Amino acid sequence: MRLILTTSRGIEDFARAEVERLLSDLGVPFRVEEKPLGVEGRVLTEVDRAFYTDEKGRKRELSVSTYLNERSRLLHRVIVEIASERFEGIGEDEPERALRRIKEFVASLPVERFVKVSESFAVRSFRRGEHKITSVDIAKTVGKAIFERLERFGTPKVNLDHPAVIFRAELIGEVFFLGIDTTGDSSLHKRPWRVYDHPAHLKASIANALIELAEPDGGPFIDPFCGSGTIPIELALRGYGGKIIGLEKFRKHLNGAKMNALSAGVLEGIEFILGDATRLSDYVESVDFAVSNLPYGLKIGRKSAIPKLYMDFFGELAKVLEKRGVFITTEKRAIERAIEENGFEVKHHRLIGHGGLMVHTYVIG
Repeated sequence: MRLILTTSRGIEDFARAEVERLLSDLGVPFRVEEKPLGVEGRVLTEVDRAFYTDEKGRKRELSVSTYLNERSRLLHRVIVEIASERFEGIGEDEPERALRRIKEFVASLPVERFVKVSESFAVRSFRRGEHKITSVDIAKTVGKAIFERLERFGTPKVNLDHPAVIFRAELIGEVFFLGIDTTGDSSLHKRPWRVYDHPAHLKASIANALIELAEPDGGPFIDPFCGSGTIPIELALRGYGGKIIGLEKFRKHLNGAKMNALSAGVLEGIEFILGDATRLSDYVESVDFAVSNLPYGLKIGRKSAIPKLYMDFFGELAKVLEKRGVFITTEKRAIERAIEENGFEVKHHRLIGHGGLMVHTYVIG
């Protein structure tokens, strides 16, 4: 079985490592590949059938897709691949030709193996890159091709709102994927514990990637701009044994973070503090790890205030940080200056896709 796994661009290596850990526990042969066909934000795995023994001692097949959906912290979707193809030059094609190429390809695929005629289906589409067609165009074209093929076996049922089977069609650059979306309409990064939304909250998958970059080893950990609490909550859900602190300047967001932590069942494991990160040393004497989604864009009213905010914060951080800090922001010049002038060293830098942007991520020490 081949699975296309989606995640945020820039954290494919962490997603791959997580999938390798999870599949290793099944004891079956597998292969995992980052960026199949050069597509960012995608991981491919080929895995043999897995089995388990039920309470009556009977051998049962394990659904690997369900297993990954239930256990992953870094994936967004688990898609059973039907086929993938590179369409050279599709970005330059006129709409009619581009859609005809996609329809002919889909019409040649044995989609009847993946949906019974008695089951309803729908197509969800995704497009990224320069094309003269839209994701809506793709959904309609792929849906029509599947419908016409299934008509050979009976009367297909389309249900756009509550389908039994979801086909996922993706056109990313010149690469087209078609598969069965086993995750459903709600991405895995939309955690069920989230009952309060910060206007610029971090995706839980990215929060976990930042935690991986920090490599916390049980020492005191703080998110000094914790917002709605995504980072400390995700760390607590991992069973972290050390002290976890969430510092937030605005009472509304801090109360929201507490609500989220309560919903996640980890409120007792996090110390939430109402306070200003630019006076960090007033609240903590020392911490081993600091990880945060720094204010930028929607999170701050005046962009001109960012350089001073960052300088003041990193000046305070220098007083308390013992090991590593990990921070994500769009403000490259402001953060690099604040890092350098406060005596920190950049240990690692990468770009991560978040909110339609590629944002800068720094590991400092």
